[in-house]
Amino acid sequence: MSFGETPITVIGNLTADPELKFTEGGAALAKFTIAATPRTYDKDSGQWKDGTATFFRCAAWRQLAEHAADSLTKGARVVAHGRIRQHDWKTDQGENRSMLVMEVDEIGASLRFTTVSINAKRPAQSAPAAGNEAWNTDASPSKPDSDEPPF
Repeated sequence: MSFGETPITVIGNLTADPELKFTEGGAALAKFTIAATPRTYDKDSGQWKDGTATFFRCAAWRQLAEHAADSLTKGARVVAHGRIRQHDWKTDQGENRSMLVMEVDEIGASLRFTTVSINAKRPAQSAPAAGNEAWNTDASPSKPDSDEPPF
């Protein structure tokens, strides 16, 4: 995240299946909407009551987009973290328009009301030499081969 961006975390339900598209350059883009609805407990009635839902239009890119489209479906409760971006454009009639979109950096299923099974698919990697092992306390610090964490 860059300086000056507006970070946001949203918890809610997908209003539809993520829509997966590809740019002309081949980058995957998943578009979806998260509805976040506050709930309060009414002591008088002894019931939970829904407040007014807020709808967050979201975009995820590249591998995250493909994973979201393959894993999430309409109604799924998710936790999403990203940043707010404003998109400006002109209509065919020359009118200026703008829209806020949440660019998602991380998204996953919420476990509050359900369980999920995770199918972790990681590419096979050869074991690193002891000197390059990120958790090896005997070796002096060295630059890792990639930005991926070692676990």
